Amino acid sequence: MALVRQNFEELGLPAGPYSHAVRHGQTVYTSGFTAFGTPAQSASAGPQVREIFDQLQIIATHFGGSLKDIVKVTVFVTDMADLPAIRSALSDLYEKDIPASSLVCVAALFHADLRVEIEAIIAS
Repeated sequence: MALVRQNFEELGLPAGPYSHAVRHGQTVYTSGFTAFGTPAQSASAGPQVREIFDQLQIIATHFGGSLKDIVKVTVFVTDMADLPAIRSALSDLYEKDIPASSLVCVAALFHADLRVEIEAIIAS
């Protein structure tokens, strides 16, 4: 089964050696996304999560799906005090379609403004 590696110009082309998403069969694996370079970059965790899901929506739509097709997310957070805001944003975004999830607290992301990074696995 061939892999389809995809970058999306509207998400900003990668600065490093990675693809925005890789499709294998009917499954899409995304790289980690942040609010970097968007108006939400310097915002709190909740708006950053919403911006990230706008980016994930672009990928899901490209492969014929939607956010309802997210199977699993991994959420990287720099401050556990942000967890209530993150959970609130995720609850609003998921509605009844709640994926499997992992949460990892990290010391930092690649820019000091960033509070959250999220990667996803999407059924397509």
